[in-house]
Order: sequence, then structure tokens, then C-alpha cells
Amino acid sequence: MGRIVTGLILAIGWLLLLLVGTYPLFCLVITAGGGLALYEFLRMSLQGRESKYILPVLIVGIFPLLGASLWGSGGMTSSLFLAFSVLIILTVIAYPSLDNGLVFVSKQWFGIFYIGFCASHLILLRSLSNGIFWLLVLTAITVFSDTAAYYVGRKFGKIKLCPALSPGKTRAGAVGGVVGGVLGGLVVAAIVFENANLAMVGILSLTLSAIGIIGDLIESLIKRVSGVKDSGQILPGHGGLLDRCDSILLTAPVLYYVLYWGHTALLK
Repeated sequence: MGRIVTGLILAIGWLLLLLVGTYPLFCLVITAGGGLALYEFLRMSLQGRESKYILPVLIVGIFPLLGASLWGSGGMTSSLFLAFSVLIILTVIAYPSLDNGLVFVSKQWFGIFYIGFCASHLILLRSLSNGIFWLLVLTAITVFSDTAAYYVGRKFGKIKLCPALSPGKTRAGAVGGVVGGVLGGLVVAAIVFENANLAMVGILSLTLSAIGIIGDLIESLIKRVSGVKDSGQILPGHGGLLDRCDSILLTAPVLYYVLYWGHTALLK
């Protein structure tokens, strides 16, 4: 019951943010959410005496989100390079107290790129002229895919998809997730766009659904290596924020660049 209530609250809050919230408010929420997800990652990746570096790496990690909010795609890119530079300097300064300097900088750079950089694309999507509508399509793909994967996997799942990383995921669930994502993307695109090229939207939805599954497996890898079940406990019944946004972290950049380079193929 707690899982359902939490899911409804998240869904209503997200829809209100998209449909009623202003652009500055959206940027603030995504930056705060990205910071929280990155904090959950840092708690998993920085343990023992290295845990004292969580705060400085967290500050560095939200640079791309701040850059995207203030200056768009150019600001995001330059802020990402700035984050990389500061992280290297931090690693050099902290090196005597690190267990392994190369592992430290590699893991933290992965977290900054995976969360800080990828989440910035939600802000870039919102900044597009029809970005709210595409975010609604992306939301539908994610929600329908996750829901279909869960129920199809429970009903028909027998063969594990990737047991070494996530014993609960099955091939049947993955197929159901892709089908559900395609249906969700097509339905919402048909509603919000009068001139949607549904054939191309269907291909896009299929691609994003598959990438979302990969994003879910990446987060499972992080948790498996860190020896934890959930990234956090902030969301009752769901775990941490990173547990809920793992799929969209990879799909948001893909959607943004598809729209950036080939939006004319999606709208007639």
C-alpha cells in the first residue's frame, strides 16, 4: 500500500510540475533531485575513510545541472568540463588519504556523468518549445514500460534477464516493458501532438524502452557492487530517488539528441 501511495504522490507532483510549474521551478526541482540522487550514489561509492569527500564531490557533481539551468546546453557542457577539472584537483589533493586514487576519480566521474550530466538533459528538454509535451511522452514511456515489465514478469517470467545483476528481472518482463513503453509513447504522443508521425514515435518509444531497461540494470550493477539493496530509503516502498529515476537518466539524453538532430522526422 505504501508503494502505491508513494507512486501516486510522485506521479501527481511530476505532472503538476510539468503542466503548472514554471521553468525556474522545474530547474530548481531537477537540480535538487539530481543532487539527492548523486548523494545516494556517493554514499554507496564512498565508504570508510573516503566518505569525508562526499560533500565536495556532491558540490562538483551538480555543476552540469546548474550550467544547464542558467545557460542551456553550452553551459552544461562547459560546466561538465569544469566539474572534471575540479574533480582531478580534488583527487590530487586527497591522494595521500585515498585507498586507490584512480578508482576514486573513475567512480566519482562516473557518478557525475551518469547523474549530473544525464539529468541535465531533463532541463534541456523542458527548455524546448514543445519540451513539456515530449517530457509527457517520455514519462508515459517510462511508466508504462516499468508497469508492464513488473506485471508481465510476475505472470510469465521464468527465464532471468541478467541474474548476475538483477535476479528479479526476466526476459518476459523485458519484452512486456518494451511493448508497454511503445503503447504508452504512442497514446500520449497522439494526444499531445496533432501532427505526430506515429510510426517514428513508435520506433523511438521502442528504443527508449530498451535503453530504460539498460539504465535499470546499470543501477542494479552499482547496488550489487556496493552491497546494498536500495540506493536509499527516502521513498517508502520504492527505496531511494536513484531507484526511481535510473531509467530516465539514460533515456532523457537520447530523446533530447533525437529531437535536436531529427525532430522533423517525428512530426509530420
